[in-house]
Amino acid sequence: MKTLNCFCMKPAVTKMHALVLAILAIAVTMVTVLADDVRREDGWVSLFNGEDLNGWRVSEAAAQSWSVLDGVIDCDPRTTISGQRDIWTEDSYGNFILYAEWRFTDTPTVETWPLVGPDGGQVVDESGEVVTATFANADSGIYLRGMSKAQVNIWNWPIGSGEVWGYRTDNSMPPEVRAGVTPGVRADNEPGEWNIFVITMLDDRLSVLLNGKVVINHAQLPGVAGDGPIGLQYHGGFNHETGEYLPASSLVQFRNLFVKPLD
Repeated sequence: MKTLNCFCMKPAVTKMHALVLAILAIAVTMVTVLADDVRREDGWVSLFNGEDLNGWRVSEAAAQSWSVLDGVIDCDPRTTISGQRDIWTEDSYGNFILYAEWRFTDTPTVETWPLVGPDGGQVVDESGEVVTATFANADSGIYLRGMSKAQVNIWNWPIGSGEVWGYRTDNSMPPEVRAGVTPGVRADNEPGEWNIFVITMLDDRLSVLLNGKVVINHAQLPGVAGDGPIGLQYHGGFNHETGEYLPASSLVQFRNLFVKPLD
């Protein structure tokens, strides 16, 4: 296996962190890793067999949207049944590294939203007015430890994917938490192109690599569950009367999903 680049994080504060960081320093937290490298590396568990959704909890409503199409997990949000539409792994994970490839198949809606600053708050101009931007958008995400709040966002906002909405927009959180879950750089590829996430959870700390760039670095998620399933988010939907997608619909695909438990 080729030598992998190490993603260095802030010093750990527990013996468990010290052990995990030693493991990461060897080979497993990656910047330029590809799926074939993961398949050859010991300890990785495949979450998707390329044929069906075996190993995932899929409700009747979710089954209307999620399917396997040409060897990838495809989300089509044109559902007609209400209910749980996210899908979740049957197994739970505590400390882990997740490798996931994803792409948007379309960005069907044009939306206007406030710009987000590096502190996680809205950008305002000299007069105190909120600065907005208009862009084509789609939306999904990856839930961690069974919590919708601990969601690594996938979208087309100027701030970039990897943001953790549930913590960034929670005004009860300390400023350093909200800033920590705000991407330091936008690393998304264009819609239609594949992207690579490498997501690391250590206790209540989250790190996210997107396409080889560090977007979230050892951010704290106070109150995050100790373990839980990994989920793929259904977002938005479809107006069957108008024949139009609702804002921020999940026209998204996933492939090459692997997890490496660290517990």
